[in-house]
Amino acid sequence: MRLTILSILLAFLFVLTLGAAPQKAIVVSFADPNTPQSEVDKAMQAIKDAGGMITHEYKLFKGFAAKASESAIEAIQALGSKYVPTIEQDITFSTQDQ
Repeated sequence: MRLTILSILLAFLFVLTLGAAPQKAIVVSFADPNTPQSEVDKAMQAIKDAGGMITHEYKLFKGFAAKASESAIEAIQALGSKYVPTIEQDITFSTQDQ
């Protein structure tokens, strides 16, 4: 009986993970230094509403890092503000050959 319940739960978990949209690590930045914080907040909320997650808010420039699906990225691009964000893949750079 326990094995049957465990098998059903594992199958359900497998189906749930297949249905989840793949998420990419991205950095969203606003080049215009006059961009109001409300525009940055709108972009962060669009990520969250589309099922993404904010991983870091930057203080040196207006922007943030996130894990987001393609639909979340499209949601940011569709905001249609005069303050256009730059969306880039978040990658690690190294100056040492590893």
